Amino acid sequence: MFDIAEELKKLPNSPGVYIMHDRNDTIIYVGKAVNLHSRVRSYFRKIVGRGPQIDRMVEQIARFEYIVTDSELEALVLENNLIKEHSPKYNTMLKDDKTYPYIKVTLGEDYPRILFSRDMDSRKKNDRSKYFGPYTSAAAVKDTIELMNKLYQLRTCNRKLPKDIGLDRPCLNYHIKQCLAPCQDYISKEEYRERVEQALDFLNGNYKPILKELEQKMQEASEQLAYEEAIRYRDLYNSVKSVAQKQKITDSDGEDKDIIALAQDEHDAVVQVFFVRGGKLIGREHFYMTHVSGYDSAQILLDFVKQFYAGTPFLPRELMLQEEIGDIDILEKWLSTRKGSRVYIRIPKKGSKEKLVELAMQNAKLVLSQDKERMKREEGRTIGAVREIAKLLDLETIHRMEAFDISNISGFANVGSMVVYEKGKPKRSDYRKFKIQSVSGPDDYACMKEVLTRRFVHGMEERAELDRKELDKEFGSFTKFPDLLLMDGGKGQVNIALQVLEELKIDIPVCGMVKDDNHRTRGLYYHNQEIPIDVRSEGFKLITRIQDEAHRFAIEYHRSLRSKAQVKSVLDEIPGVGPARRKALMRHFKSIEEIKNAEVEQLCGVPEIPEHIAEQIFEFFHDSSQTNFSPMRD
Repeated sequence: MFDIAEELKKLPNSPGVYIMHDRNDTIIYVGKAVNLHSRVRSYFRKIVGRGPQIDRMVEQIARFEYIVTDSELEALVLENNLIKEHSPKYNTMLKDDKTYPYIKVTLGEDYPRILFSRDMDSRKKNDRSKYFGPYTSAAAVKDTIELMNKLYQLRTCNRKLPKDIGLDRPCLNYHIKQCLAPCQDYISKEEYRERVEQALDFLNGNYKPILKELEQKMQEASEQLAYEEAIRYRDLYNSVKSVAQKQKITDSDGEDKDIIALAQDEHDAVVQVFFVRGGKLIGREHFYMTHVSGYDSAQILLDFVKQFYAGTPFLPRELMLQEEIGDIDILEKWLSTRKGSRVYIRIPKKGSKEKLVELAMQNAKLVLSQDKERMKREEGRTIGAVREIAKLLDLETIHRMEAFDISNISGFANVGSMVVYEKGKPKRSDYRKFKIQSVSGPDDYACMKEVLTRRFVHGMEERAELDRKELDKEFGSFTKFPDLLLMDGGKGQVNIALQVLEELKIDIPVCGMVKDDNHRTRGLYYHNQEIPIDVRSEGFKLITRIQDEAHRFAIEYHRSLRSKAQVKSVLDEIPGVGPARRKALMRHFKSIEEIKNAEVEQLCGVPEIPEHIAEQIFEFFHDSSQTNFSPMRD
């Protein structure tokens, strides 16, 4: 038994990280401390005004552990790693840890490349690459890299140079004038490096030299009547000019900086970041912070800085924040260590820099406001719609709905589909497909009975297995039973479902989705009566979406089975064609029609098909007795 009072006495007067566990031994909070003895003990004193969030957390602490470090800096790094690994309930978290695109110049190579990168762990000690970004548009990054390869004709291949020089022919890029083929030693290392320096100059925002050079080459080509060359230079000139015009000057000092501000309400916070590189605004992005209730803006900003800059491969020289935060000295030291040069954290109070921070704050408020409206609309479409359905059916609550559909063509390849909606949203990981085993003809009721029986028997088996293993936190896809079953049809389908549930002694409400003569949903069949539903309501729209989704999922599965059956039924009837040769033929010809129209010589072009098998395939498709073959045989 963990005795908190006794363990508090053992805490050392050292820097480190403390980890709080609840009664289920789940990590609920991770923090760092300059002095573990003082910091951890403070949680268990009666302190007025520390906030309900912390009070709730303390009430759940069943035990704690700690890790001693040599310095506060080490504690900060360890704290970050543990928060990222465990996502504790009461830590303020950076939501949706996105990876943003960067342009990476591999300066550690003899012949550097310009690459697209999202690798958050690429900035290692032995990585001498230079990063530009982050950018908010992956498409814009790819366009820029493509433009630079056209301008400076640098290599994009993975060849090990100079080791692999001359070992293979130059690639297509050389022939289309997008690479100067250092792999063939067609350009010296010094000349190549000079082009790399020009590319770096371009990425730093100095566009004038390349614009001047392109304009001159365009005029020279035009004077020499080399109009295709002139057009190529003109297009490049316009592309560079377009990139240059997209950059907005924000500061005259030409420094790299990130401008950070936030907006928050009782439950949510949005952090807005402006990315300024070389004095130019290259992009902006907003980030959501979760578990913010009870925390002030300074604490949220501090947590954001620690979590965001622990993962980004590029660090600017300066961070500009809207207000003072704790641990600035230690944060600057940590960021400077990661960057390899000094990083400053500033809180501007006046002038243009203060206005930029204010602009970031206004953007954060706008995002938060718009997001609230979007969430309100989304809630109406999902949770609000579910409430409407529950009220219509006189059900107390609905969390999970499952809908079923059957698909076949004249009894061929009977299949069933199960789609799942939780809180009004599709949960695709729980979707399931059923290939009907006991029904050979077109009998939708018998098919539905098999599907529902298999679904709930499997679920009961999973539940029994969980009971035996006492795994109350783990669930298979069938373990959760729905609060409402939705059948794609009226009285007949509903009665089949009720019969299955009665036989299995399961009590779940069953509702039919009734369609009109035009195959559109017109109402719900429930408790032996059809209930009209307002076609303008969100509940009606949700029912329609669920019905369409169940139908789509069944149709797609049926289509895939038909496609497989077509290939199997035709090619497998040809003597000498087994699974391996069938796959080889389909890889080469793509369709049965192409194989049917192929000559013997073309069939022999497939490495796995010898001449005598090619002749058999040709004879099979061109023998008059085979002309009426059906591509869909059982």
